[in-house]
Amino acid sequence: MLDELKAILSKVNKDIDMDSVTEETRLIDDLGLDSLSIMLFAMEIEAAFGFRFTEPVKFVTVGDVCEFLEKRN
Repeated sequence: MLDELKAILSKVNKDIDMDSVTEETRLIDDLGLDSLSIMLFAMEIEAAFGFRFTEPVKFVTVGDVCEFLEKRN
């Protein structure tokens, strides 16, 4: 799951060093994602995993996103 999210993050921001991304990496504080990047990240997740977010979800770390997606499967 982490590798899939790294691939999505690289689409959203090509400047991110994917080798440094772990489940503990914070989306805003560590990766510097802004509101537009977060929205693009969410849209890429929806496209990659074939669903739509139906309610707001607050992800702080990459691991939060992994956990959310693993629970969906």
